Amino acid sequence: MSKTIKTGICSYGMSGKLFHAPFIEAHPGFELTAIVERSKNDSRARYPNSKLYRSVDELINDPSIELVIVNTPVQTHYDIAKQAMNAGKHIIVEKPFTVTSKEAEELVKIAKEKKVSLFVYQNRRYDGDYHAVKNVIEQKLLGDLQEFEIHYDRFRNIPSGKAHKEGGLPASGTLYDLGAHMIDQSLQLFGWPKAIFADTDIMREGFGATDYYELLLFYPNKLRVRIKSSMLSREHVPAYILQGSKGSFFQQRSDQQEEQLLAGRAPSLQPWAPPTALPDGILHTEINNEVVRKLLTSTPGNYMGYFDDVYKSLTQNAPNPVPGEDGAKVIKVIEAAEQSAKEKKVINL
Repeated sequence: MSKTIKTGICSYGMSGKLFHAPFIEAHPGFELTAIVERSKNDSRARYPNSKLYRSVDELINDPSIELVIVNTPVQTHYDIAKQAMNAGKHIIVEKPFTVTSKEAEELVKIAKEKKVSLFVYQNRRYDGDYHAVKNVIEQKLLGDLQEFEIHYDRFRNIPSGKAHKEGGLPASGTLYDLGAHMIDQSLQLFGWPKAIFADTDIMREGFGATDYYELLLFYPNKLRVRIKSSMLSREHVPAYILQGSKGSFFQQRSDQQEEQLLAGRAPSLQPWAPPTALPDGILHTEINNEVVRKLLTSTPGNYMGYFDDVYKSLTQNAPNPVPGEDGAKVIKVIEAAEQSAKEKKVINL
Protein backbone atom coordinates (compact mmCIF):
# COMPACT_ATOMS: atom_id res chain seq x y z
CA MET A 1 0.00 0.00 0.00
CA SER A 2 1.45 3.34 -1.06
CA LYS A 3 1.34 6.31 1.30
CA THR A 4 -0.96 8.05 -1.17
CA ILE A 5 -3.82 5.70 -1.95
CA LYS A 6 -4.85 5.82 -5.60
CA THR A 7 -8.64 5.84 -5.61
CA GLY A 8 -11.32 5.36 -8.24
CA ILE A 9 -14.99 6.36 -7.99
CA CYS A 10 -17.54 4.21 -9.85
CA SER A 11 -20.15 6.92 -10.42
CA TYR A 12 -20.34 10.71 -10.57
CA GLY A 13 -23.97 11.31 -9.61
CA MET A 14 -24.93 13.12 -6.41
CA SER A 15 -23.08 10.62 -4.22
CA GLY A 16 -19.85 10.98 -6.16
CA LYS A 17 -20.08 14.75 -6.54
CA LEU A 18 -20.92 15.51 -2.90
CA PHE A 19 -19.91 12.69 -0.60
CA HIS A 20 -16.83 11.11 -2.16
CA ALA A 21 -14.85 13.09 -4.74
CA PRO A 22 -14.44 16.28 -2.63
CA PHE A 23 -13.16 14.29 0.35
CA ILE A 24 -10.76 12.08 -1.63
CA GLU A 25 -9.42 15.20 -3.37
CA ALA A 26 -8.97 17.13 -0.11
CA HIS A 27 -7.43 14.37 2.02
CA PRO A 28 -3.61 14.33 1.64
CA GLY A 29 -3.53 10.54 1.96
CA PHE A 30 -5.64 9.87 -1.15
CA GLU A 31 -5.27 10.56 -4.86
CA LEU A 32 -8.42 10.90 -6.94
CA THR A 33 -7.06 8.78 -9.78
CA ALA A 34 -10.14 7.99 -11.85
CA ILE A 35 -13.88 8.67 -12.13
CA VAL A 36 -16.47 6.73 -14.12
CA GLU A 37 -19.00 8.70 -16.19
CA ARG A 38 -20.82 6.63 -18.77
CA SER A 39 -21.61 9.51 -21.14
CA LYS A 40 -21.16 12.90 -19.46
CA ASN A 41 -17.99 14.87 -18.74
CA ASP A 42 -19.16 16.69 -15.58
CA SER A 43 -16.12 15.71 -13.52
CA ARG A 44 -13.66 17.35 -15.91
CA ALA A 45 -14.33 20.90 -14.70
CA ARG A 46 -13.53 20.14 -11.06
CA TYR A 47 -11.14 17.18 -11.34
CA PRO A 48 -9.26 17.61 -14.65
CA ASN A 49 -6.24 15.65 -13.38
CA SER A 50 -8.21 12.45 -12.80
CA LYS A 51 -8.69 9.85 -15.51
CA LEU A 52 -12.14 9.62 -17.08
CA TYR A 53 -13.44 6.10 -17.67
CA ARG A 54 -16.67 5.15 -19.42
CA SER A 55 -17.23 1.89 -17.56
CA VAL A 56 -16.64 0.35 -14.15
CA ASP A 57 -14.73 -2.47 -15.89
CA GLU A 58 -12.15 0.03 -17.15
CA LEU A 59 -11.69 1.44 -13.66
CA ILE A 60 -11.31 -1.95 -11.98
CA ASN A 61 -8.85 -3.08 -14.69
CA ASP A 62 -6.59 -0.07 -14.02
CA PRO A 63 -3.64 -1.70 -12.17
CA SER A 64 -2.67 1.57 -10.47
CA ILE A 65 -5.95 1.89 -8.54
CA GLU A 66 -5.81 0.50 -4.99
CA LEU A 67 -9.19 1.62 -3.59
CA VAL A 68 -12.52 1.49 -5.43
CA ILE A 69 -15.55 3.40 -4.20
CA VAL A 70 -18.71 1.49 -5.16
CA ASN A 71 -21.31 4.27 -5.19
CA THR A 72 -23.56 2.95 -7.96
CA PRO A 73 -27.22 1.97 -7.35
CA VAL A 74 -27.59 -0.61 -4.57
CA GLN A 75 -28.81 -3.25 -7.03
CA THR A 76 -25.28 -3.30 -8.55
CA HIS A 77 -23.24 -3.20 -5.31
CA TYR A 78 -22.78 -6.95 -4.94
CA ASP A 79 -21.51 -7.59 -8.47
CA ILE A 80 -19.17 -4.59 -8.62
CA ALA A 81 -17.80 -5.10 -5.10
CA LYS A 82 -17.13 -8.77 -5.84
CA GLN A 83 -15.41 -7.91 -9.13
CA ALA A 84 -13.24 -5.25 -7.49
CA MET A 85 -12.16 -7.45 -4.59
CA ASN A 86 -11.39 -10.36 -6.91
CA ALA A 87 -9.10 -7.91 -8.74
CA GLY A 88 -7.29 -7.26 -5.45
CA LYS A 89 -8.79 -3.82 -4.75
CA HIS A 90 -9.83 -2.45 -1.37
CA ILE A 91 -13.39 -1.13 -1.51
CA ILE A 92 -15.77 1.38 0.05
CA VAL A 93 -19.39 0.39 -0.60
CA GLU A 94 -22.12 3.01 -0.31
CA LYS A 95 -25.10 2.36 1.92
CA PRO A 96 -27.38 0.50 1.68
CA PHE A 97 -24.63 -2.12 1.56
CA THR A 98 -26.42 -4.80 -0.49
CA VAL A 99 -29.89 -5.98 -1.51
CA THR A 100 -29.80 -9.04 0.77
CA SER A 101 -27.94 -10.11 3.89
CA LYS A 102 -26.77 -13.23 2.01
CA GLU A 103 -24.98 -10.96 -0.50
CA ALA A 104 -23.53 -8.92 2.36
CA GLU A 105 -22.16 -11.97 4.13
CA GLU A 106 -20.63 -13.30 0.92
CA LEU A 107 -18.81 -9.99 0.30
CA VAL A 108 -17.42 -10.10 3.85
CA LYS A 109 -16.17 -13.64 3.16
CA ILE A 110 -14.54 -12.63 -0.15
CA ALA A 111 -12.75 -9.70 1.52
CA LYS A 112 -11.20 -12.10 4.04
CA GLU A 113 -10.24 -14.62 1.37
CA LYS A 114 -8.64 -11.97 -0.86
CA LYS A 115 -7.07 -10.16 2.14
CA VAL A 116 -8.50 -6.81 1.07
CA SER A 117 -10.30 -4.22 3.18
CA LEU A 118 -14.06 -3.77 2.86
CA PHE A 119 -15.55 -0.55 4.23
CA VAL A 120 -19.24 0.40 4.28
CA TYR A 121 -19.97 4.10 3.85
CA GLN A 122 -22.05 5.18 6.85
CA ASN A 123 -21.32 8.91 6.91
CA ARG A 124 -24.17 9.75 9.31
CA ARG A 125 -22.04 8.36 12.13
CA TYR A 126 -20.06 11.58 11.62
CA ASP A 127 -23.02 14.01 11.87
CA GLY A 128 -22.86 16.68 14.56
CA ASP A 129 -26.46 16.10 15.70
CA TYR A 130 -25.84 12.36 16.14
CA HIS A 131 -22.76 13.09 18.23
CA ALA A 132 -24.83 15.41 20.44
CA VAL A 133 -27.26 12.53 21.08
CA LYS A 134 -24.42 10.08 21.67
CA ASN A 135 -22.90 12.48 24.20
CA VAL A 136 -26.16 12.72 26.20
CA ILE A 137 -26.45 8.93 26.30
CA GLU A 138 -22.81 8.35 27.27
CA GLN A 139 -23.03 10.90 30.09
CA LYS A 140 -26.29 9.26 31.28
CA LEU A 141 -27.89 12.69 31.59
CA LEU A 142 -31.39 11.21 31.41
CA GLY A 143 -30.96 8.43 33.97
CA ASP A 144 -32.17 5.04 32.70
CA LEU A 145 -33.09 5.48 29.05
CA GLN A 146 -36.55 4.09 28.28
CA GLU A 147 -37.43 5.42 24.82
CA PHE A 148 -35.24 6.42 21.89
CA GLU A 149 -36.93 7.72 18.76
CA ILE A 150 -35.31 8.65 15.43
CA HIS A 151 -37.12 10.52 12.66
CA TYR A 152 -35.80 11.07 9.16
CA ASP A 153 -38.61 12.97 7.48
CA ARG A 154 -38.79 14.90 4.23
CA PHE A 155 -41.45 16.48 2.05
CA ARG A 156 -41.26 15.13 -1.49
CA ASN A 157 -44.64 14.52 -3.12
CA ILE A 158 -43.36 14.34 -6.72
CA PRO A 159 -41.41 11.32 -8.05
CA SER A 160 -37.71 11.91 -8.74
CA GLY A 161 -37.67 9.42 -11.62
CA LYS A 162 -34.92 7.33 -9.98
CA ALA A 163 -36.15 3.75 -10.34
CA HIS A 164 -33.39 2.34 -8.13
CA LYS A 165 -34.66 4.50 -5.26
CA GLU A 166 -38.39 4.94 -5.85
CA GLY A 167 -39.39 2.26 -8.34
CA GLY A 168 -40.28 -1.36 -7.82
CA LEU A 169 -36.72 -2.70 -7.91
CA PRO A 170 -35.37 -4.85 -5.06
CA ALA A 171 -33.99 -2.68 -2.22
CA SER A 172 -35.59 0.50 -3.58
CA GLY A 173 -37.53 2.71 -1.21
CA THR A 174 -36.74 4.75 1.85
CA LEU A 175 -36.41 1.80 4.26
CA TYR A 176 -33.18 0.85 2.48
CA ASP A 177 -32.14 4.41 1.62
CA LEU A 178 -32.75 6.36 4.84
CA GLY A 179 -33.44 3.42 7.11
CA ALA A 180 -29.86 2.20 6.59
CA HIS A 181 -28.62 5.35 8.39
CA MET A 182 -31.13 5.14 11.23
CA ILE A 183 -30.74 1.43 11.89
CA ASP A 184 -26.95 1.74 11.81
CA GLN A 185 -27.05 4.51 14.43
CA SER A 186 -29.37 2.45 16.64
CA LEU A 187 -27.09 -0.59 16.43
CA GLN A 188 -24.08 1.60 17.24
CA LEU A 189 -25.77 3.07 20.29
CA PHE A 190 -27.55 0.01 21.71
CA GLY A 191 -26.28 -3.13 20.00
CA TRP A 192 -28.38 -5.96 18.60
CA PRO A 193 -32.11 -5.85 19.51
CA LYS A 194 -34.12 -8.79 20.86
CA ALA A 195 -37.03 -8.36 18.44
CA ILE A 196 -38.66 -6.02 15.92
CA PHE A 197 -42.15 -4.97 14.88
CA ALA A 198 -42.60 -2.93 11.70
CA ASP A 199 -45.22 -1.09 9.70
CA THR A 200 -44.34 -0.07 6.13
CA ASP A 201 -46.35 1.29 3.21
CA ILE A 202 -46.39 3.33 0.01
CA MET A 203 -48.19 6.55 0.90
CA ARG A 204 -47.59 8.67 -2.20
CA GLU A 205 -49.55 8.28 -5.42
CA GLY A 206 -47.48 7.03 -8.34
CA PHE A 207 -44.57 5.66 -6.29
CA GLY A 208 -43.47 2.04 -6.50
CA ALA A 209 -41.46 1.55 -3.32
CA THR A 210 -41.79 2.00 0.44
CA ASP A 211 -41.90 5.68 1.41
CA TYR A 212 -43.19 5.30 4.98
CA TYR A 213 -41.97 3.06 7.75
CA GLU A 214 -42.13 2.76 11.50
CA LEU A 215 -39.91 0.20 13.20
CA LEU A 216 -40.08 -0.72 16.87
CA LEU A 217 -36.92 -2.39 18.21
CA PHE A 218 -37.15 -4.18 21.55
CA TYR A 219 -34.12 -4.16 23.85
CA PRO A 220 -33.41 -5.50 27.36
CA ASN A 221 -34.34 -3.37 30.40
CA LYS A 222 -37.57 -2.24 28.70
CA LEU A 223 -35.76 0.06 26.24
CA ARG A 224 -37.77 0.75 23.10
CA VAL A 225 -36.17 2.21 19.95
CA ARG A 226 -38.60 3.69 17.43
CA ILE A 227 -37.39 4.43 13.89
CA LYS A 228 -39.78 6.44 11.71
CA SER A 229 -39.70 8.12 8.32
CA SER A 230 -42.24 9.87 6.12
CA MET A 231 -41.85 11.61 2.77
CA LEU A 232 -44.97 13.71 3.48
CA SER A 233 -43.69 15.70 6.43
CA ARG A 234 -43.76 19.38 5.55
CA GLU A 235 -43.28 20.37 9.20
CA HIS A 236 -40.62 18.33 10.96
CA VAL A 237 -40.64 16.99 14.51
CA PRO A 238 -37.32 16.63 16.38
CA ALA A 239 -35.06 14.09 14.66
CA TYR A 240 -34.14 12.45 17.97
CA ILE A 241 -36.42 12.12 20.99
CA LEU A 242 -34.95 10.58 24.15
CA GLN A 243 -36.98 9.82 27.27
CA GLY A 244 -35.36 8.55 30.47
CA SER A 245 -36.08 8.08 34.17
CA LYS A 246 -34.74 11.57 34.94
CA GLY A 247 -35.69 13.59 31.87
CA SER A 248 -35.88 14.21 28.14
CA PHE A 249 -33.64 15.33 25.29
CA PHE A 250 -34.85 16.58 21.90
CA GLN A 251 -32.34 17.05 19.06
CA GLN A 252 -33.02 18.54 15.63
CA ARG A 253 -31.46 17.14 12.45
CA SER A 254 -29.18 20.12 12.01
CA ASP A 255 -25.89 18.94 10.50
CA GLN A 256 -25.06 21.34 7.67
CA GLN A 257 -22.38 19.40 5.81
CA GLU A 258 -24.62 18.33 2.91
CA GLU A 259 -25.84 21.91 2.39
CA GLN A 260 -22.27 23.22 2.48
CA LEU A 261 -21.14 20.61 -0.05
CA LEU A 262 -24.08 21.47 -2.32
CA ALA A 263 -22.94 25.11 -2.17
CA GLY A 264 -19.50 24.03 -3.38
CA ARG A 265 -17.57 24.36 -0.12
CA ALA A 266 -14.47 22.18 0.04
CA PRO A 267 -14.18 19.88 3.08
CA SER A 268 -11.10 19.62 5.27
CA LEU A 269 -9.54 17.52 8.01
CA GLN A 270 -10.02 20.61 10.18
CA PRO A 271 -13.56 21.71 11.21
CA TRP A 272 -15.09 23.26 8.09
CA ALA A 273 -18.89 23.20 8.41
CA PRO A 274 -20.35 26.11 10.40
CA PRO A 275 -22.27 25.59 13.64
CA THR A 276 -26.02 26.09 13.62
CA ALA A 277 -27.14 29.71 13.99
CA LEU A 278 -29.56 28.77 16.77
CA PRO A 279 -29.54 26.10 19.49
CA ASP A 280 -30.69 22.76 18.08
CA GLY A 281 -31.18 20.68 21.23
CA ILE A 282 -33.33 20.83 24.39
CA LEU A 283 -32.21 19.08 27.56
CA HIS A 284 -34.79 18.86 30.36
CA THR A 285 -33.54 16.64 33.15
CA GLU A 286 -32.36 16.38 36.73
CA ILE A 287 -28.68 16.97 37.57
CA ASN A 288 -27.42 16.78 41.17
CA ASN A 289 -31.03 16.73 42.46
CA GLU A 290 -31.87 19.92 40.59
CA VAL A 291 -34.25 20.14 37.61
CA VAL A 292 -32.47 21.70 34.64
CA ARG A 293 -33.94 22.84 31.33
CA LYS A 294 -31.53 24.33 28.83
CA LEU A 295 -30.96 24.82 25.12
CA LEU A 296 -27.88 23.19 23.60
CA THR A 297 -25.97 23.75 20.36
CA SER A 298 -24.31 20.77 18.71
CA THR A 299 -20.71 20.80 17.50
CA PRO A 300 -20.45 20.52 13.69
CA GLY A 301 -19.67 17.06 12.36
CA ASN A 302 -17.07 16.16 9.74
CA TYR A 303 -17.41 13.37 7.17
CA MET A 304 -13.69 13.72 6.55
CA GLY A 305 -13.32 11.80 9.80
CA TYR A 306 -14.66 8.74 7.97
CA PHE A 307 -12.11 8.98 5.17
CA ASP A 308 -9.33 9.66 7.65
CA ASP A 309 -10.36 6.53 9.57
CA VAL A 310 -10.32 4.55 6.29
CA TYR A 311 -6.85 5.89 5.52
CA LYS A 312 -5.52 4.97 8.95
CA SER A 313 -7.06 1.51 8.68
CA LEU A 314 -5.32 0.93 5.34
CA THR A 315 -1.93 2.39 6.26
CA GLN A 316 -1.57 2.17 10.04
CA ASN A 317 -3.49 -1.02 10.88
CA ALA A 318 -6.15 1.04 12.72
CA PRO A 319 -9.64 -0.47 13.15
CA ASN A 320 -12.02 -0.52 10.21
CA PRO A 321 -14.46 2.36 10.92
CA VAL A 322 -17.44 0.54 9.34
CA PRO A 323 -16.65 -3.11 8.53
CA GLY A 324 -18.78 -5.22 6.22
CA GLU A 325 -20.21 -7.05 9.22
CA ASP A 326 -21.86 -3.79 10.32
CA GLY A 327 -23.41 -3.36 6.89
CA ALA A 328 -24.70 -6.93 6.95
CA LYS A 329 -26.40 -6.37 10.32
CA VAL A 330 -28.28 -3.36 8.94
CA ILE A 331 -29.57 -5.40 6.00
CA LYS A 332 -30.64 -8.21 8.36
CA VAL A 333 -32.72 -5.72 10.38
CA ILE A 334 -34.30 -4.37 7.18
CA GLU A 335 -35.18 -7.90 6.07
CA ALA A 336 -36.72 -8.63 9.47
CA ALA A 337 -38.69 -5.36 9.26
CA GLU A 338 -40.08 -6.32 5.86
CA GLN A 339 -41.05 -9.75 7.19
CA SER A 340 -42.73 -8.19 10.23
CA ALA A 341 -44.70 -5.72 8.10
CA LYS A 342 -45.80 -8.50 5.73
CA GLU A 343 -46.82 -10.94 8.47
CA LYS A 344 -48.02 -8.24 10.88
CA LYS A 345 -46.22 -9.75 13.84
CA VAL A 346 -43.19 -9.33 16.08
CA ILE A 347 -40.07 -11.01 14.67
CA ASN A 348 -37.47 -12.32 17.13
CA LEU A 349 -33.90 -11.45 16.29
